Amino acid sequence: MRAVTLLLCLLATSVSAQEVDEASGLIKADGWQLVRIHCGGCHSHKLVTGQRADRQTWLAIIRWMQATQNLWQFDDATEKGILDYLAANYAPQSDRRRAPIPPQLMPPRPAVDSGD
Repeated sequence: MRAVTLLLCLLATSVSAQEVDEASGLIKADGWQLVRIHCGGCHSHKLVTGQRADRQTWLAIIRWMQATQNLWQFDDATEKGILDYLAANYAPQSDRRRAPIPPQLMPPRPAVDSGD
């Protein structure tokens, strides 16, 4: 139980170490304002913060939006800043699901009436 509590404290500390913009929900890091302006102009920032992708996939998403959703073309510096930010802050995570709860921490299962 202590290990679980320690793990939860460590996770809470690492999450709170990242400052998040209250209005957009974006992690405040280099390039966040580019994403706030260019992505939030067309859709909710939750569409960004709820996604995880590598740099190449983020680029493919941008290209799709440019080809089909009227997203404007970015200059090279803007596109690089957006991709750097997204790849660093919204990259895939292998541990997105929590680990199963250990059996000893599960509540007891109710007895099943066999109908006899």
